Amino acid sequence: MIDINTILSGNRLALSRLLTQIENDTPEGRAALNDLFPHTGNAHLIGVTGAPGTGKSSLVNRLAYFYRHSLQGQEAKRVAVVAVDPSSPFTGGAVLGDRVRMKDLAGDAGVFIRSMASRGSLGGLATATAGMVQAFDAAGFEIILIETVGAGQAEVDIARLAHTTLVVEAPGLGDDIQAIKAGILEIADILVINKADRPGVENTERALKGMLNLAHPVQRVFQHHGQFMDVEPAVLTESAPMWLPPIQKTVATEGSGITELGSEIERHRLHLQSSGDWERRERARLETELHQLLQSTLVSRWQAGVSENQYQQVFKQLADRQISPRQAVKELLNGGFPK
Repeated sequence: MIDINTILSGNRLALSRLLTQIENDTPEGRAALNDLFPHTGNAHLIGVTGAPGTGKSSLVNRLAYFYRHSLQGQEAKRVAVVAVDPSSPFTGGAVLGDRVRMKDLAGDAGVFIRSMASRGSLGGLATATAGMVQAFDAAGFEIILIETVGAGQAEVDIARLAHTTLVVEAPGLGDDIQAIKAGILEIADILVINKADRPGVENTERALKGMLNLAHPVQRVFQHHGQFMDVEPAVLTESAPMWLPPIQKTVATEGSGITELGSEIERHRLHLQSSGDWERRERARLETELHQLLQSTLVSRWQAGVSENQYQQVFKQLADRQISPRQAVKELLNGGFPK
């Protein structure tokens, strides 16, 4: 049994063990998350996504260092980093090597870095990512940086989890049309052009600026129960105008532009709170998590009620083209006995 008081007090060893329980989806981990949930909701969740090779890990390293050492007139923030690595579709293994690029944070007790494998999940995040974020939130980490797999345009799950989403681009990784494709551009709260010391940065910036008005909606849209669900936009006032994603150029390996990026992140946090979008995003995030848990729980209950023999009987009919996939589903939901 996990003592949640040790988690709330910030005990790193207890937190490490809890994170393992959460990733393995054990009964102890689920029970601890239930007890910790009332203590969550205080951290600023910052998602970092983008194509492979744009320098996301180096950027996260510099941002964490910024929150620990570069806040003028403010106390250093406690920072947690959740870095999701892709799992091999053949071996199931993952390198979990993001910490190699985060050596600047080594030995800092105010930083906790946790790498995790995607374990086949699509959308750039692992199934257990939300649970880990809740554990860090309850443990008192004020900033939680979530680095996604880097799967490309379909990697939009981070927008359902984070308060502020950074989409990282880099010059030289494709033509201008690559930056224009809107599957990932629409989720950006802040666009970051990393490796801005490379040739072609002006073309990348021009392409992004040209598409912002077309690609970024006023409302955030999520899928819920298979239907598109709006997060209603705030009433626009002079004190809380519509948020237009800024473009910030950085060179993460040198630390260039990180202070300005930190200022933009803070400006977005203040906008969310003044406009009421913070609460709306929290509600949308919790509703999405509830839907995912409902799906997984219902599937588990169904699997417990249908034997392997019943399943194989129905599947044989499907493989022999005697019934369609939809008919097979109907049979399995009715107890798995083919008629």
